[in-house]
Amino acid sequence: MITTSTLFIGIQDFIQDMDAGTISDERKAVLAPLIDFIQHKITNDQAVRINFICTHNSRRSHLSQVWAQTMAHYFNINRVSCYSGGTEATALFPMVAETLKNKGFEVKTLSSGENPVYSIKYAANEHPVIGFSKKLDDDFNPKSEFAAIMTCDSANEACPFVPGAEKRIPITFEDPKAFDNTPQQAEKYYERSTQIANEMWYVFSKIKS
Repeated sequence: MITTSTLFIGIQDFIQDMDAGTISDERKAVLAPLIDFIQHKITNDQAVRINFICTHNSRRSHLSQVWAQTMAHYFNINRVSCYSGGTEATALFPMVAETLKNKGFEVKTLSSGENPVYSIKYAANEHPVIGFSKKLDDDFNPKSEFAAIMTCDSANEACPFVPGAEKRIPITFEDPKAFDNTPQQAEKYYERSTQIANEMWYVFSKIKS
């Protein structure tokens, strides 16, 4: 697919190395329902709302939200709005912001405290993703006509029903939290971010607009 992306150059260069061949057939089957949801909305000229949900809304759900929004822009898929939430609110883990910054995103702290708010920008002329920890039903998130993507096993088990969700899709990722405060921390966050980026690239590469 030809794109006319205006992403920041570091992100653009990173995406150009994406390879669907690294995604197993089993994993592609896990991603298929999200592709179907997005394609159905686009085909019917409807807005696409995706809420990525994890227990604490601190790591995987934010990475998924940011990369999905970025890939929608990269592939010129319009009317896509990505969100994130948790079964409880904590804080966006600083290493997530640092990992995204190292990939070329412009990350700014809008407010500090126990639950900081970040501006995460992927392109000069696009609205940034506003990153902070929140419950899945927070007023910041959609109330209906959205897909709920369960990015961790515990949230998937704790939320058999997500109020307002049109579709509930489990796409779980291993938690890099296990490597916090270890010499492998940066490497493991990069690894998880790269996996999520590659899978969101694959999802949006399949959408016919």
